[in-house]
Amino acid sequence: MQQDQENQQPELAAEDVEVTAEQNAPATPEARIAELEAALEEAKASVLYVKAEGENIRRRAMDDIDKARKFALEKFSNELLAVKDSLDAALLIEAADVKSYKDGVELTAKQLSSVFDKFNIAEINPAGEKFDPNKHQAISMLENSGEPNTVINVLQKGYTLNDRVLRPALVMVAK
Repeated sequence: MQQDQENQQPELAAEDVEVTAEQNAPATPEARIAELEAALEEAKASVLYVKAEGENIRRRAMDDIDKARKFALEKFSNELLAVKDSLDAALLIEAADVKSYKDGVELTAKQLSSVFDKFNIAEINPAGEKFDPNKHQAISMLENSGEPNTVINVLQKGYTLNDRVLRPALVMVAK
């Protein structure tokens, strides 16, 4: 008996849905067509809006990328200007001796080192280390009583930027 009641309730619910749908349905097929055409136009407008918004986002992102490329070195360049100013000031001095030039060059080198530190540019000076082809470029090999494949002379220091090699160190390696 309880099962009969449960079976009848879903049927009543389905009938209620049909009655509700009939009440909301337009009176004529022409009215229904007009309603569907209006919904279609609204959907088209929505799609066009979303498409235009996506294109605007893409264009703004491209502009931001271009600006980032153009001005990526702006902070670094501003820091280097102080080093350039120091060099220019040294060249303007008319009556200077070797000691004053040496002191000026040392100060300028310290300025440059601080700029390098600020921007994570590290020096590679591998004297006495094992030869690493990822960080060093061997110019020649020399006979030496030391351990083979060891850097015995650094001809030009190398540099890394955030642990990525900018320029390998030019070295002489023991045979």
